[in-house]
Amino acid sequence: MPDLLLTHGYFLHEDPKEMQIMKPYPPLGILYICSHLRSRGFTVEVHDSTFSTQEALHKRLREETPTILGVYANLMTRPKVVRILAEAKRHGWKTIVGGPEPGAYVEEYLRAGADVVVMGEGELTMEELLPILRSGGTQHLDGVRGIAFLDKDGNAVRTPPRPQIQDLDAQPWPEREAIDTQRYVETWRTHHGMGSISLITARGCPYHCEWCSHQVYGQTHRRRKPRFVADELEWLRKRYKPDMLWFADDVFTIHHGWLQEWREQVTSRSLHIPFECISRADRLTEEVIRTLAELGCFRLWIGSESGSQRILDRMKRGVSVEQVQRATKLCRDYGIQTGMFLMWGYEGEEMEDIEATIEHVRASKPDVFLTTVAYPIKGTPYFKRTQEQGLIREIRPWAESSDRELEILGRRSGDFYQIANQLLKHEVELVRIDVKQDPAQQEEAGSLRGRIIAERASLHLAAQSELRTA
Repeated sequence: MPDLLLTHGYFLHEDPKEMQIMKPYPPLGILYICSHLRSRGFTVEVHDSTFSTQEALHKRLREETPTILGVYANLMTRPKVVRILAEAKRHGWKTIVGGPEPGAYVEEYLRAGADVVVMGEGELTMEELLPILRSGGTQHLDGVRGIAFLDKDGNAVRTPPRPQIQDLDAQPWPEREAIDTQRYVETWRTHHGMGSISLITARGCPYHCEWCSHQVYGQTHRRRKPRFVADELEWLRKRYKPDMLWFADDVFTIHHGWLQEWREQVTSRSLHIPFECISRADRLTEEVIRTLAELGCFRLWIGSESGSQRILDRMKRGVSVEQVQRATKLCRDYGIQTGMFLMWGYEGEEMEDIEATIEHVRASKPDVFLTTVAYPIKGTPYFKRTQEQGLIREIRPWAESSDRELEILGRRSGDFYQIANQLLKHEVELVRIDVKQDPAQQEEAGSLRGRIIAERASLHLAAQSELRTA
């Protein structure tokens, strides 16, 4: 019987969209907690729900002798996590929930079945918390920093925040052997021709984008030393034989000096493995992009968000449209594919901002781009401001939905943004055809031009219509 059973609420085979994508990665957060606690003498097991089912996890909670259950929750897994907590409580488990979302919804998770909400990094907090819960008493919970719980009167109590771990190199690597990590690599290899594995070189992001959550790491940036990351990568290559890597840092190229040290480690140890990562355009000089190419970066994701500088400034992005366009051009020059994240519907967006975004993507020519409609995440300045203005409306009960489903009053409809997506897609397709100058594609180009004219007219008509009915 373990001291702790860790799990999460992501079930790949129960999500049709994820089944189409088939790019799962191991839950590094709980694997870091597992390795830390095992190094301190606790017995910890992980029920990896990615390739499992809700029923299999619920069955385990029913049939095993109840101890302590720790559940990782994020914005998208809330409904499943709430069901896991309820099932665990029915069968006598003590329950802990942590991750990016619970700290913003403390009372909701406590009333949904969590005995304790962990806020911020979990390793040291869990180390201190487990002996108290294991002893059966809760009278000393108020002395544990970084948690919330209900007192005897049913009131939520939040303890002072816990200082963050400063020396990440002193932490053990995530306990990948606690789960079937090889299955993740093989799933990638089966569906995409290259087996991939993830790792992190740093924690946190120090920037101030108003829609971005900083619940776990705050606005910090703490890096591991390159030689210790290289040690981990050597072991990963030997153990799992990945064909590519995903550096899961929020901003991989934030520290240029670190990147040069990393190049020395990779070169001296012959650790050149193709990889992709995320960065910001303002942290991408030509020297940085050249270094990434030399290291094997085949795709660089950039948070562009909008082609309107007015909207970027409103988001407090701290980057310019020109910086994004320059970064994508440099990536093309050095043979690196670019992926671009875009966001429709941020507060104050008008038709000219949408047109500016379309023109921006046409000019940038990313290899792939992903769009979303802005949504307010609780705990962010965007959420606070929107809530204070009375613009947030909950469509479904909290336990059955997510912040992505909150309705923003006065914003354009989902149909409007679908038209914008189609227009953007066809504009970019036309640019790619024009660049190739292939006579065989001229008929397709003509058809696309016609569709673009119709879609642009539909978009402007929808904008005028919704303005009149608002």
